Amino acid sequence: MTEITRTSARRPERPQFRATRLPALGLLAAIALLHGCSRSAGVAPGVRLDTPTDADEVGLVRLAERPAAGSSDDADAAAKTEAPTGGYDLVLTGGRVIDPDSGLDATRDVAIEDGHIAAISPEPLVGRETLDVSGLVVAPGFIDLHSHSPTPLGQHYQLLDGVTTALELEAGAYPVEQFATDLQGRALLHHGTSVGYGSIRLEVKSGIRRPHILSEPMEPLGLRGYWTAARSLFTTPNEVFVERSTPAERDRLRARLHDGLDQGGLGIGLPLDYFSEAIDDAELEMVFEVAAERRVPLFIHVRRGVNGDPAGLREVLTLARRTGASIHICHIQHNAMRNTALFLAEIRAARAEGVDVTTELLPYNAGSAPISSAVFARDWRTIFDIDYGDVEWAATGERFDENTWNEYRARFPEGQVIHHYVDEQWTRTALREPGVLVVSDLLPMVAPDRKVAPHNGAFSRVLGRYVREKGVLSLSEALGRMTILPARRLESAFPVFRRKGRVQVGADADLTVFDPETIRDRASYQDPFQGSDGIAHVVVGGQIVVRDGTRVPGAFPGRSLVTLASPGPAR
Repeated sequence: MTEITRTSARRPERPQFRATRLPALGLLAAIALLHGCSRSAGVAPGVRLDTPTDADEVGLVRLAERPAAGSSDDADAAAKTEAPTGGYDLVLTGGRVIDPDSGLDATRDVAIEDGHIAAISPEPLVGRETLDVSGLVVAPGFIDLHSHSPTPLGQHYQLLDGVTTALELEAGAYPVEQFATDLQGRALLHHGTSVGYGSIRLEVKSGIRRPHILSEPMEPLGLRGYWTAARSLFTTPNEVFVERSTPAERDRLRARLHDGLDQGGLGIGLPLDYFSEAIDDAELEMVFEVAAERRVPLFIHVRRGVNGDPAGLREVLTLARRTGASIHICHIQHNAMRNTALFLAEIRAARAEGVDVTTELLPYNAGSAPISSAVFARDWRTIFDIDYGDVEWAATGERFDENTWNEYRARFPEGQVIHHYVDEQWTRTALREPGVLVVSDLLPMVAPDRKVAPHNGAFSRVLGRYVREKGVLSLSEALGRMTILPARRLESAFPVFRRKGRVQVGADADLTVFDPETIRDRASYQDPFQGSDGIAHVVVGGQIVVRDGTRVPGAFPGRSLVTLASPGPAR
């Protein structure tokens, strides 16, 4: 269990709500749904958002000769192609290039032209700009499938952890086209979202539109929405979390899922555990049917029972077998707990049967969620096998007792808590399992005075702690969990990812350059707003965004991938 320095208790100010935010709408506090990522952590909302400022030896290979990453056009013909007049846009010289997809691990020059990798050569290449990366690793940019922080501040700190693509896939958003509006014109990273089933269910059951957990103000839709808003002045409407859907409502839920996929949603985000009381077999099967019909993956936070109960995993594996849907299980050790090895074995067996199922881990031994989350209304101390003192108030580090716990749940439902319940051995077991992806599960970073769990150091933490210090994984294997495996999870449904997660001619020029001897995470529970050590340079879309460990001012090359995605056809 992670050691936390106890800080002096500081009672948070009572949040002040404006009428336009639907006062006291506790279901929207809980709409932190989605891993609990609420906007508030026990401090008043409304603080402004701040931002700190192949493996072959063919030699010179041109982009024009290989239109798709990993294709196998004639190598001799490609090698004869000359470099552009005056050289390539950018050349990284003398680095140790590691491409987990092809197995390349050798000293190479890498040339970039028009946002793509244009050449990889053991011989020197000429560029209009040259960056000496001798002694450093040149890897594909890290792809995070599980980040809840599409904010300027969140992107800043993920960039300093080597991330070039950050996706909101567990929680998602709906309408998809309203996702990450704060990033328009100032995105550091590529970003995108799944279709958020929680937001869809909120619309259908309560008449409230909240596209993403960061969306404010929330919009009442029709009479139902205004009635929910009026009720929220006197009580906490919670039908979205406890009421079963009717056949007519399931039809509306289904229609919105299709609509979100038509808008470019990267699969379907299903935080099922937060709706355990509400979603019955018929509704859950409907969601799986849509995913199968559209040939897109489901990203699922499975229902969680008592510590180690596999029933939630078995439920979704059974539906995947029956419907043919592709599924991805979120944060495996945080759901499996003491039965992490069993969960992994059952996923392995399902894959052997032909089920398209993958999973992930975040390299931290704690969870984070709103104090109003559904799980905390159940017997959470038995579920997690912890007590009040194992939970802290994220904003201050204050540890709870029973009295303060009950007080804060009643007064500050949107506040974030960090609960320390994961055993280090469970995390190592998941890391050793072939095919398990690495993610951050970063909660929304909205302002420097609002602390969150320090997941913005996730990728450097794996490379520093678990590769270099503990030897749990090889460097190439760890990089694969962060690059090619996330790309493969998405590329069959969304072709844009066929050019990501690779250092190959024709691939997108998203690259992370780091020192394997010094890389480590610095973010902590006491001070999450810190960049990682050892990240030397980051290239996004062919543009240098981090140089010598420092962000390049005015560089905003990130693009919305939902506008580039192409959902799979209906069967």
